[in-house]
Amino acid sequence: MQRICVIGGSRYFGKLLVERLKAAGHQVTVLNRGSARPPTGVEHLVVDRNDEAALVAALGSRTFDAVVDQICYTPVQAAIAARAFAGRTRRYVMTSTIEVYDPATAALPAEPAGAPVPERNVDPRAWLVAMDLPWHDEAYLEAHYAEGKRQAEAVLTRDGSFAFASVRSAHVLGGGGKEFTGRLSHYTERIARGDEIAVHAKALPTVFIHHEELADLLLWAATATDFAGPVNACSDGLLDVRELAAIVAAQTGREPVYRTVAEGGTASPFSFDRHYAMSNTRAKQLGFAFSRTADWLPGAVAEALTASAAPTAPTA
Repeated sequence: MQRICVIGGSRYFGKLLVERLKAAGHQVTVLNRGSARPPTGVEHLVVDRNDEAALVAALGSRTFDAVVDQICYTPVQAAIAARAFAGRTRRYVMTSTIEVYDPATAALPAEPAGAPVPERNVDPRAWLVAMDLPWHDEAYLEAHYAEGKRQAEAVLTRDGSFAFASVRSAHVLGGGGKEFTGRLSHYTERIARGDEIAVHAKALPTVFIHHEELADLLLWAATATDFAGPVNACSDGLLDVRELAAIVAAQTGREPVYRTVAEGGTASPFSFDRHYAMSNTRAKQLGFAFSRTADWLPGAVAEALTASAAPTAPTA
């Protein structure tokens, strides 16, 4: 049994991670602002992680074998966490994102055309950190999501108070009505209705991961291995937007209707005009076995179709 603190953990794969940690016999503490209570038997600390004094007070004398940070978006948040958890944990795992590799958001090393992107393309040990940017401004943070994640990784990597690992997640799908991004539902609903899907003329492939697989990987990263540094988390197999739509079409009985956007125009989710699909080789070398996207995606599509067809509960 290990003592694990999950920061966030109130929805989607974070909630599932908490459930699986508890089922595996670990002693789990969830720390969030109280938006949702964790399962019975899980300790709940209600505190704003951005308030350093309140965070330290809430932690009290608690120590952990590992912390899994689901909601670290800025270097400021990372610095607060580094100070608050110094001496309290031997390991810190941060959920990061494929978006750190987006060449539209930073000057990054070029890979051979179409080659899956390795972790070394964004090295947090050398990444510039700017604490004085307006990270507290929600609009700024939304527009600079990828950079916030890169800088948060950099702060925690260079802190040195604990072993640090970042899990760079691919696009997360699955969970039916619980898939809170709504991106898969965008396709199931539009194709079922015969609505247009906006795509790039030469849409490039990307990578995905099922929400259950991501929860499993985070559990593994926190409890079953001692690797440090970034690791890419994506199921095997690249898909472009037309291949994704074809899987949806097979279950709706409707052929997708496409509209090609002009260069620089806004396309539907998962239609990309630039390549940054990740390589999962490092995670495999460390011992994690991935599923194939083609094996689980039809089931995720079926869940999304069922959720969209379900009647909406009346509001009071």
